[in-house]
Amino acid sequence: MADGKRVACIVGDGFEDSELRVPYDQLRGAGHEVVLIGKKAGDSVEGKRGKEKFRLERGIDEVDVKDFDMLLIPGGHSPDNLRADERFIRFVKEFDDRGKLIAAVCHGPQLFISAGIVDGRTLTAWTTIQQDLKMIPNVRVRDASVVRDANWITSRKPDDLEDFSKAILEDLKSAGATAGREART
Repeated sequence: MADGKRVACIVGDGFEDSELRVPYDQLRGAGHEVVLIGKKAGDSVEGKRGKEKFRLERGIDEVDVKDFDMLLIPGGHSPDNLRADERFIRFVKEFDDRGKLIAAVCHGPQLFISAGIVDGRTLTAWTTIQQDLKMIPNVRVRDASVVRDANWITSRKPDDLEDFSKAILEDLKSAGATAGREART
């Protein structure tokens, strides 16, 4: 597809299998390029249920936010592992600073917390992460399959993946990931 977007997907071991597979397949099926990014290019990452295994195409030190239209953050244990690495936190923060689309599901918003970008935002996440978010002043949490807030699309769990994927595709199709978006101040 000529209008396909370039999607960065940050992922580490223990991701929730379907939370990577479903949006990955939906995005690729719609003509978008999904680049799997982790700690080191060429390494393999495995889902926590052992159903999915992916080879990382790029290491975090090899990528630049400006080269992507969108960031995808699957859930599971992966976000908790990634947020222990400052490079991933900076990557997420820079996406948000530039107003680029970020889609996070389940435990994905843990990276938002670590990046310090949740102030004044409305989002959803896995039940336990919702509880963490409710403890942060000036954060609004909704228990819904998809929550949109400016450049963010968040979702709760595997049961929500069809709604989540549909929302991502709609946003990429309607104005693109960067067109008309302003960086938050």
